[in-house]
Amino acid sequence: MNSHYTIIIQWSDEDSCYVVSFPEWGDYCHTHGDTYEDALKNAREVLELLTESMLDEGKPLPKPQLFGQSLQHASRNIKSINKLNFLN
Repeated sequence: MNSHYTIIIQWSDEDSCYVVSFPEWGDYCHTHGDTYEDALKNAREVLELLTESMLDEGKPLPKPQLFGQSLQHASRNIKSINKLNFLN
């Protein structure tokens, strides 16, 4: 699958795994993996499922963030994750 969506992979001491977030898909869209490679594999699978689901339902896909814009969105996303105690 060739997509231009943002994947943020961060280690979580609390969860003892890598937590993945997808800024374009909302604050509560996450997956995880025990290793970085597993987290990336799971992220690709989730993005594929999200995309297929939206297209099947006839809904528009979110607009991919561009470099520079994604850093601003990532900062907001990290603040949201902190509120959920993923990184504390």
